[in-house]
Formats: sequence, structure tokens, C-alpha cells
Amino acid sequence: MQKDQLLSRLLTRRRALLAGAAAVGAAGTAGLVVLGSEAEQVKAAAPAAGPQAHRALKPSAYRLQPLTGYGPPRAAPRRTPVRSSPMLRVNGRGRTMVLTFDDGPDSRYTPAVLDTLAEYDVRAMFFVCGEMAALRPDLLERMVEEGHVVGNHTWSHPLLTQLSRRQIRSQMERTSDIVEESCGERPEWFRAPYGAWNRAAFQIGAELGMEPLAWTVDTLDWQTPGARTIAHRVENGAAPGVVVLSHDAGGDRSQSVRALRDYLPDLLDAGYHITVPRRQYA
Repeated sequence: MQKDQLLSRLLTRRRALLAGAAAVGAAGTAGLVVLGSEAEQVKAAAPAAGPQAHRALKPSAYRLQPLTGYGPPRAAPRRTPVRSSPMLRVNGRGRTMVLTFDDGPDSRYTPAVLDTLAEYDVRAMFFVCGEMAALRPDLLERMVEEGHVVGNHTWSHPLLTQLSRRQIRSQMERTSDIVEESCGERPEWFRAPYGAWNRAAFQIGAELGMEPLAWTVDTLDWQTPGARTIAHRVENGAAPGVVVLSHDAGGDRSQSVRALRDYLPDLLDAGYHITVPRRQYA
């Protein structure tokens, strides 16, 4: 009898131990860990699959980490030299010439100039005034789309030699801003109104990344001498490297439009290559 009672107690204790172990295993699977007595239960997150996460860094530690993976280092900024006089001619092979138009864009005349250039597949330069460009940004967009170069001719066409450095910068910078807004790029060339340059204009132009370009042949079309006279001046002054000055705004430019239709095919028939200059960076 005593042996049976002892065996019964041992079996009962064994069943209790097995039941307790099963309870602990079930609790661990459910995310519950029993610490100390049964009254102290703390919820714990189940471990995630995969490698263990790194311990989080303090905010100050992030600032000490090297920055990598951002591609190759940026190229050095292009430098524009400060000149003491504007460029009057351009370099090019053969019989190369450049046609330039100032003061625009003007809704009355600029589209006709662009149409004629497109008809003969010719590229030109347009030195625009900011206050005019702000009125017709679509014409600036067309210029760029058709391969022309848009230059800076100040905001309101003042005499730069009578302005302070701050005023000159404002005139140039505002115009570069409107050109960039319309064309996607800032102008690389500028021309002083009336051809009146000074040291401040050259310095500020270079600081804004622009080269000064003047002209070799002045058509004097602003005097409205007649379309035929304007055409004769261009044809008589034609030579390799010549830069021609005309206008597509600033007054009645109907004669300038008609003159372009006359002299452009004549220049092409004479073997001239009408193109736009390329910048040379230091």
C-alpha cells in the first residue's frame, strides 16, 4: 500500500512538472515572459527573422558619419574673364558671320524675323531687354527651340555709364533671371545699350558668367533709312568674323524685317555661313 501511495505521489508530481513546462512554453510563444512570481508578467516582442538590427545612433553620431554614394565630385565652376573691351568679331572657319538683333522681343517684328531665319535655316543672336522679355516669354522659348542664342541687353535699356554698380547689377541680373525662367538657362553673352561700356559693366557681367559682345557692322536701322539702305550696309560690310547689329524692337522695325529678307539670301548665295558663336571658358 505504501509503495502504491508513493508511486501515485511521484506520478502526480511528474504530471504537475510537465504541465508547468508546457504552460511556460505556451507563454513564450505568445510573447509573454514570466519574471519572478506569477503576478509579474511583462510583454515582450517576438524576435524578427533575419539579421539583428543595429543599435540606433544618437543624433550627434549621425553628423559624424561619412557621406558617400552621392556620385562623382562636381566639376570646378567655369570662369569668365574680366575684359577691358568687348568682343567685336568672332572666330570661325571660312566665311562665317553672325547676325544679332537688339531690344526685343517685340510682338510686331520678332516673329517675322524668326520666320525669315527659319525659312533659310539660319541661327542668330537676340539681345533681349528684360522688360520686353517679361511680356513675351513665349518668343524667348521659340528662339531657343529654333537654335538661336538669347543674350542679355539689360532690363530697361539704360546708359550704364550713368548708373551705380548696384544699379548695373540689378539691370543685368533681373534680365538673366527672366531669360532663365523662360529658356531654362541663364544668358552667356551681354551687350551694353548704346555700346556704352565701363569697367563696372565688364566686371559685373563676368561675375554673372557673361561675355561682352559688341558688333563690327552697324546697320543704323534705328534711323529708318530704308530697307534697301540697310541691306546694302550689311552686304558691303560682309567679311569673315563680322558681327552685324540690327534691331527687332525699340521702334518701327518694319524696314529691318524687309531688309533681312533681302540680304540674307544674298549672303548665303555669296558663300557666307551665318551662325552663332561658342563660348570659350577659362
